[in-house]
Amino acid sequence: MTAAPVNPAVLAAAPANGDLVQTVDWAAIAPPVIAAAVALAVLVADLFLPKARKEVLAWVSVAGLAAALLALAPLRSGDRSTFCLVQEPGVCSYTADHFALAVQVLVLGGALLTALLSVTETREELPAGEFWFLLLASTAGAALLPASRDLATLVVALEVASLPAFALVGLRRGDRMSGEAALKFFLSSVTATAVTLLGVSFVYAATGTLHLTEIARQLDDVPAQLGTLAEAGVALTLVGFAFKTAAAPFHFWVPDTYVGAPLPVAAYLSVVGKAVGFTGLVLVTVVAFPSYADVWGPALAVLAALTMTVGNAAALRQVSTRARSAVRLLAWSSVGQAGYLLVPIAAAAYSSDIQIGATVSYALMYAVVNLGAFAVAALVARTHPANRIADYRGLYATRPLAALALAFFLLCLAGLPPGVIGLFAKVVVFAAAVDAGLGWLAVVMAVNVVVALYYYLRWTAVLFRAPDGATEVPGTARPRTEGARATAPALRLRAPAPVAAAVALTAVAALLLSGYPQWVLRFAATSLF
Repeated sequence: MTAAPVNPAVLAAAPANGDLVQTVDWAAIAPPVIAAAVALAVLVADLFLPKARKEVLAWVSVAGLAAALLALAPLRSGDRSTFCLVQEPGVCSYTADHFALAVQVLVLGGALLTALLSVTETREELPAGEFWFLLLASTAGAALLPASRDLATLVVALEVASLPAFALVGLRRGDRMSGEAALKFFLSSVTATAVTLLGVSFVYAATGTLHLTEIARQLDDVPAQLGTLAEAGVALTLVGFAFKTAAAPFHFWVPDTYVGAPLPVAAYLSVVGKAVGFTGLVLVTVVAFPSYADVWGPALAVLAALTMTVGNAAALRQVSTRARSAVRLLAWSSVGQAGYLLVPIAAAAYSSDIQIGATVSYALMYAVVNLGAFAVAALVARTHPANRIADYRGLYATRPLAALALAFFLLCLAGLPPGVIGLFAKVVVFAAAVDAGLGWLAVVMAVNVVVALYYYLRWTAVLFRAPDGATEVPGTARPRTEGARATAPALRLRAPAPVAAAVALTAVAALLLSGYPQWVLRFAATSLF
C-alpha cells in the first residue's frame, strides 16, 4: 500500500498547533546527538565489560567527544536551522548560528580536555561506566543549549546539562566532602531551576509564545494589564540564570562544590558549567528581552561589579597552607572572572553597537587557560593529594615544563604579558563598558584587575622559589636531607600520558592565541546573531 502524496498547499496552511510535517537537519543537530548517543553506548557497554577492560570506555568517550567536535566543521557557515514552525519557517527551536557554534566549540573542547584529565581518575578512583555516561550526558545538554531558540528547549537543555553534574560532583564514594558538595550544588541548582520556570511561565502568560524571537516581538506591545507580569517574568528568569552563572550573591555553592568534587569535574564545572549559564543569560536578555533592557541592563551591571569584587576579595584571603587551597583559589578566581564575563552583556543594554561577541571571546580565552591550570593541578595532585598552594613551591625544579605552563596560564588570567590573549580579552571587555557609557563599571573592573594581580603573581612566584629544605644562595647545592631523599622519587613520578596531553594541548592553544589573538578577538567585532 502506497502513501498518498502530500499537497504542499495543505502543509503551508497547516495550523501551528496541528500536525507538523517537516524534515530534520541531522547535520545541524549532530554535535549534541553524537554526545548523547555515545553516552548511551557507554552505559550499555559498561554492563558487559569486565573490570580489567573498563578503560576502553574512557577512550570511546574521548573519541565520541572528538567526533562531536569535528561535526561542527560542516556548520561553520552558521546558517542552519531546524525544528521550525510550518506556518513561520523563520521561527525555529534549534539554530546553529555563529554564536551557537562558538559556544559549542568551547563546550565540546572543554569536555574533551576534561575527559583526558579523567582517564586516570576513572582507572584509580571513580566508577568508569557511571562517570563517562554522566559526563557525556551533561555535555550533550550543554551543546544543545546555545542552539536553543525557545524557552522550553532552553530549560530542558539547561537541566540535561545540570542534573548529571550533581552526580558527578558526588561520585567519589565514601567521601563526606564530596557528598556535601553535591548536596549544596543540587539544592542551589534546584532553587535556580524553580525560579527560572516561574519566570518562564510568567513570560509565556504575558506573550503567549515560547520562541525567543517571538517573545521579543510580543514584549514590544504588551497590554498594560500584563506589564507587571512580564516584568516579573523577566526579573525571575534573570535571577535563575544568575544562580547558574555563579554571579554574586548567588555564588555561595561554588567554593565548596569545586573543593569537594573530583578535580576533573571541578575543571568541567568551571568552564563548561559556566558557559551553560552565560549562554542562557545571553539568549534570554539579548534575543528574547531586548525591550526590557532598562530592567536587566542595570541589574547585570551591578551583578558584574559585585561578582568580580567578591570573587577577587575572597581569593586574596586564601591561605597557601590550607588543604586544597589551590582548588579553592581557582574557584574564587572563577567567580571573579564571571564578573568580567557579565560586563559586555550588561553593556549591550545601553548601546546597540556593543557586540555580545566580547563575552564569547573572553569565555574562549578563559576556557583554555583555566582548563590548563586545572590540568597542572591534577598533575601536582598525584604527588601532593592535599593540593595546597604551598605544594607548588619549587615546581620548576622538579617539573619545569609544568611550572612554565602554569605560570603562563596564571599570567593569562591576570592579563599580563606574555599572556597576550588574556590582556587583549580584558581590554575588549573594558572597552565594551566604556563604549556603553558605564564608566563606573570600567573603574570597578580596573580596580579588580589590579587586585587580582596580587594572588595570581603570588602563586606564580611560588613556582620558582627554591624547594623546601634547599638553600637559596646561588651556586650552592641543595642539602640532601632524609626528608628530601624520601620525597624526591615521588616528585619525579612520570606524568600520566592523558594528563600530560591535556597540559600540552592547553599550553599550545594558549600560546597560539597569544600569538594570533585575532582568532578569538574577531568575535568581539562580529555580530553573532
